[in-house]
Amino acid sequence: MLRSLGSIAAPPPLRGSSPSSDKTPTRVLRNNHWLCNCLPNASTQQSRKLLGHHVFRLSSNSYRNFSHGSPISAVVTDDSSTMMTSDEDTENIGILGLDPGLETFKDHFKYRMRRYVEQKTLFEKYEGGLEEFARGYLKFGFNREEGGIVYREWAPAAQEAALIGDFNGWDGSSHKMEKNEFGVWSIKIPDSVGKPAIPHNSKVKFRFKHGDGVWVDRIPAWIKYATVDPTIFAAPYDGVYWDPPSSERYEFKYPRPPKPKAPRIYEAHVGMSSTEPCINSYREFADDVLPRIQKNNYNTVQLMAVMEHSYYGSFGYHVTNFFAVSSRSGTPEDLKYLIDKAHSLGLQVLMDVVHSHASNNVTDGLNGFDVGQNSQESYFHTGDGGYHKLWDSRLFNYGNWEVLRFLLSNLRWWLEEFKFDGFRFDGVTSMLYHHHGINMVFTGDYNEYFSEATDVDAVVYLMLANSLIHNILLDATVIAEDVSGMPGLGRPVSEGGTGFDYRLAMAIPDRWINYLKNKNDEEWSMKEISWSLTNRRYTEKCLSYAESHDQAIVGDKTIAFFLMDREMYSGMSCLTDASPTIERGIALHK
Repeated sequence: MLRSLGSIAAPPPLRGSSPSSDKTPTRVLRNNHWLCNCLPNASTQQSRKLLGHHVFRLSSNSYRNFSHGSPISAVVTDDSSTMMTSDEDTENIGILGLDPGLETFKDHFKYRMRRYVEQKTLFEKYEGGLEEFARGYLKFGFNREEGGIVYREWAPAAQEAALIGDFNGWDGSSHKMEKNEFGVWSIKIPDSVGKPAIPHNSKVKFRFKHGDGVWVDRIPAWIKYATVDPTIFAAPYDGVYWDPPSSERYEFKYPRPPKPKAPRIYEAHVGMSSTEPCINSYREFADDVLPRIQKNNYNTVQLMAVMEHSYYGSFGYHVTNFFAVSSRSGTPEDLKYLIDKAHSLGLQVLMDVVHSHASNNVTDGLNGFDVGQNSQESYFHTGDGGYHKLWDSRLFNYGNWEVLRFLLSNLRWWLEEFKFDGFRFDGVTSMLYHHHGINMVFTGDYNEYFSEATDVDAVVYLMLANSLIHNILLDATVIAEDVSGMPGLGRPVSEGGTGFDYRLAMAIPDRWINYLKNKNDEEWSMKEISWSLTNRRYTEKCLSYAESHDQAIVGDKTIAFFLMDREMYSGMSCLTDASPTIERGIALHK
């Protein structure tokens, strides 16, 4: 997803290693000025109250004057639930012992660890803990409660609100909602003659009036299914109330397979997996494609484009409905069938999760909820900070209480409701920095990673996310797609890292594509190839790959097509000898 950002660097080696000459940073080191570059965003308030909860935010001055002896409530856990229970544990950042070159940035690591600890403490105080906080889907959206359906939506800037849909003829006059002091609107629709007043699989929308007095309709933010009328060109999506009877609800039959010591991942897009010119279904993929994946000795499947996205051409990366299964390939129950079938074959299933940005669409996405809102009343930052210039999408405000609830609950939803075995986080570089990696050349200079450009809110969110995922599912696999090579991304949160299990070694496919496009065979440098294949941070695990959708689909070709192109159609017959192009292509592809 990040090919459009900037120049891509392999993860920087530890200080003292000897990269090849072409990897020597050209930027002048700024170690004498590291402190002024490690301050949090100056616009951050010292503290603010979000929806009745105090979320403490340290200012630049409080960061400078970080008290080494200040008491910190001990709530830091690693993957094996080992608690950090003293100030000394927080003072001694374990990652600094692995890489002495990070010692210069000790205050930066202490600051973001303190932010993480304080946020978890607030969850304990106001929400019953991080894991309970991440059960937001049991409170927001549509949920069955005693005697009826309760619908809740966070829209603090709305002046009035109502629930509309097929069940009331799209007339919200009799279904007005009430707002509490935290900006949450709610309504309870009593059962009718012992049956839910809103039928399963019927259309619903949230109608609200913003400050200008204009009423607008939006798909509920926590909707679990969304569909579009295929007979109408460019028709908008509709939210669908999804609560099938027990007879139609898929029940999982197989346990999760054990976590492999070394994942061999098959990256898959269900929609484009058919041999026919059509959008493939979850069930067809499960029955026809999964057995082939298993026979080819893969042990993990990574599914892309699962979350609903109204623009199919975005390849699933402009998400509109974060809790909804993409309806083009089937229903939520169909996706459960796919994952259960994979588990029966011994395959783990990872989800390509997009929490780095959201679709810019207004009528069918989250973007429609920020009408007239300021940054603290919205899922997104306001102004330029809330908009990605290259992707034409909205950027989350990771410091907001309800945004954290929404995103963390989203992760728990996919793990528990659909039995995913982990995630591949897309666009992590865009999250880690205020500049989002745009036009940024990462040279390996540590000042590029720990400065005022670092989005500490996003880093803390990723720490919370990884802590949550591994607490819920100890054997989860969580992968970061990061092109910057930020140190510590693949180390446990308890050490001061961000908590990912693996990072993608993204310099490797870039090297292959560069060679195939720009060099003759005799110009290939074994030194450069070896460097790209082995250049990684000590103790941080990498997933190496030769190509992915970034190269093969986003404006480029597969390695096979680069090597053989049209000769694959004319020179690969079993009735004649292979052409020289095919012989070379097959040899290099192997």
